[in-house]
Amino acid sequence: MFVDLNIGDLTELASGRSWTGTELSARLIARCAAYRDQGMQRGDRVFVLHGNNLEFFVDLLALWYVGASVVPVDGRLTLFEIENLARTVTPRFAVVDATVPSNIVTGLSVRGVTMLDTGSLDFTDPPRMQTGAPQCAARLDDQALILFTSGTTGVPKGVVHTHRSLRARWLSLRQCLGVESYQRTLCMLPTHFGHGLICNSLFPWLCGQHLFIAPAFSSELLLQLGRIIDQHRITFLSSVPSMWGLALKGSKPPQEKSLRRIHCGSAPLSAHLWKQIRAWSGTREVFNAYGITETGSWVAGTTIGEFEPEDGLVGAPWGGVIKILKSAEPNALFEIGSECKVDETGYVWINTPALMQGYYGQAELTEQVISGGWFVTGDMGLIDQRGWFYLKGRERDEINKGGTKIYPADIDAVVERFEFTQAVCTFAMADSLYGQNIAMAVVLRRQEAPTIRELYRWMKEHLADFKMPQRWYIVDALPQNSRGKISRGGVQEMCAQLKPVDLAGILRSGSR
Repeated sequence: MFVDLNIGDLTELASGRSWTGTELSARLIARCAAYRDQGMQRGDRVFVLHGNNLEFFVDLLALWYVGASVVPVDGRLTLFEIENLARTVTPRFAVVDATVPSNIVTGLSVRGVTMLDTGSLDFTDPPRMQTGAPQCAARLDDQALILFTSGTTGVPKGVVHTHRSLRARWLSLRQCLGVESYQRTLCMLPTHFGHGLICNSLFPWLCGQHLFIAPAFSSELLLQLGRIIDQHRITFLSSVPSMWGLALKGSKPPQEKSLRRIHCGSAPLSAHLWKQIRAWSGTREVFNAYGITETGSWVAGTTIGEFEPEDGLVGAPWGGVIKILKSAEPNALFEIGSECKVDETGYVWINTPALMQGYYGQAELTEQVISGGWFVTGDMGLIDQRGWFYLKGRERDEINKGGTKIYPADIDAVVERFEFTQAVCTFAMADSLYGQNIAMAVVLRRQEAPTIRELYRWMKEHLADFKMPQRWYIVDALPQNSRGKISRGGVQEMCAQLKPVDLAGILRSGSR
């Protein structure tokens, strides 16, 4: 199932705890036995509601060994959002720890989900602490991961990866990148999404390298990043652009020169920031890594020899083929003259053995993006005369808030349920820290302050905090396109001419 027979060591920065590969193997055997004792079987879908700790990785491997399909869930989601995901994938079990709120534990239990506390399942039961590998029930084409990229409030879009597609990603990265630079890898990204989990963490760790786990997007860590790199002799870390604003301003550069390579992905990387990271880190191997959850994250990057940072430069494929076509329609691959010329911007299509199996329970949606083994990404790009791949823009609606993908339809689906909403449209706005943030235009049957406060309370109850719009526009109507649908681009242009409501003032007035 995995790239190497020996997993690497794990260290948790927050607690200082560390487990060697040998200790992890023994704990894995104990955890597999505990899950089987609970009646877990091959094919069961399991929510994992904790992350970025040692137990998460042992839980993950043990669940795979018993043949389960793992669904990592963002711990910041509300009960409403988590219940919506549960209705879609109908998990039989959920693994939690002490950080998971009690209302979520109760809510899932009421739905018939068996709750398992990772802290109460004994890792160190002496009779179980034996050597040797547990018997693996999983098969290569079994579903290994379901990663939700949107639909936490509407129709969930869960990306399904099999053990085969994950193995293909790790093997291709090993062939394209090697493992030497990843000997001591730091993960500061969430372990519930592809970049942090599949590539930043599992790729080096399952190749036998030492993985250091930190709390996701920790401001405290970023302010001490240089010292942490030196203290733990970190050789590699991956990141998103928004993390560097704080690190470059607040942290002294590392001095011990252990750092060999940095990846930056999940959001556009400007040439200016790219050069700043190089200067701060002391390594020229700062690679722009392009990846999508559907392709197992990293699928291309700047392993192209000597280069100077440029806006939009990605570089070369890592275990796949990239084509630029004039159309995003499913039949575009089979039309004569569909491929763009050198330096001509078009739609980015990818062929990779690490491609997802599809979107969970959504065959029609899967068919819209996969054709003949090719995946249309929703990005715009070009390939120049050197064969280098550049990103030129996005056709997708998603809002990229500091590397976290937020889907406007998720927010719209919550606001539409509010009793006084007539129409709503969420869209991206520029943000100096995150690159993009969230704005919202809404048509309300009542526009007075008490209704706005009621809507805010409704949204806080049903949306995770990081999805809350930062700028609100109360409007009389929303522009529509020729097909009668609300035009996000049109709404964005309209609101650029308007003054947003003083939401903070309205909320303060209601608390007096």
